[in-house]
Amino acid sequence: MDPELLAFFIIVFALLFDISNGWNDAANAIATSVSTRVMRPATALAFSALLNFVGALFSSEVAKTVGKDIADSGLLSGTTFLAAVVVAPIWVTLCTVWGLPISCSHSLMGGLIGSVLATAGATALKGPGIQKILFGVFVSPVAGFLAGFAIVRAMRFLSRTWSPATVNRVYSKVQILTAGLMSFSHGTGDAQKAMGIITGALVTMGTLQIGQKGEMPIPLWVRLSCAAAMGLGTAIGGWRVIRTLGSRIIHLKPYQGAAAELGGAATILANTLSGIPISTTHSITGSVLGVGAAHRVKAVRWGIGQKIIYAWFFTFPACIGGGALCYWILDALL
Repeated sequence: MDPELLAFFIIVFALLFDISNGWNDAANAIATSVSTRVMRPATALAFSALLNFVGALFSSEVAKTVGKDIADSGLLSGTTFLAAVVVAPIWVTLCTVWGLPISCSHSLMGGLIGSVLATAGATALKGPGIQKILFGVFVSPVAGFLAGFAIVRAMRFLSRTWSPATVNRVYSKVQILTAGLMSFSHGTGDAQKAMGIITGALVTMGTLQIGQKGEMPIPLWVRLSCAAAMGLGTAIGGWRVIRTLGSRIIHLKPYQGAAAELGGAATILANTLSGIPISTTHSITGSVLGVGAAHRVKAVRWGIGQKIIYAWFFTFPACIGGGALCYWILDALL
């Protein structure tokens, strides 16, 4: 295939991934604020889409990790990146239709690892980047759980002398701020994965050059287009996922919703600013479960949480296998 046409398809499918990512992950940002009735659904989606766009332009550490630290670009081809961005949105869309808040990040990382393995074998993978991914897999849900648990306990202690009406009034306003922070942090992390894929592909194909000190430049048009795609996907909103995360796991009050959002956002920002491509879904879901457990363990519908964990567990192997298969098919056709 003509290199320019191949680059075009990589960009298109990467942006489609960002749209599907925003569609599934809209729940991460607005589910708690909608379920507590702090914001109307349409208002929450517009608010979240705007802050996702802003957050996507804030940092580029995760994009650099995805683009140059996971695999040796000298051993890859444009088809490697195309396979990754074809399989990931398919898996994300299926899970969104099923109402499951999965890790879109791990869908893309799994697709990329699978296509790299099919292209050049395990020797093409870089240890530091894979270690960052594995670190995020295990740390983000646990950190989110502990943060949500601790923050909601602190909020209950600070407001222990308030009347129920005062608690609801104050934390309804606080939750608007925490929902905004959650949306912003989501943009800082998830939109950057597609930025890294596009930039890594352009470097592999010789269109872009790595800097003299090894730095990977992220073109402005890549940042803007990925940010816009993420915002568009968020604006569409995956309502089944929003219901699952916002009310099927546990019914939240405003102070609990604020604690969950703050715990999730803190976990995400601490990792993405360090270049660790973690799952925002794992972070906020862990935080919601932590908030629920702090209230009463039996208040959490652990059966729903179990289904979500199963989806998390199958995401990596499904997308690694899908990425490899997609690469072999594309390589034969192109």
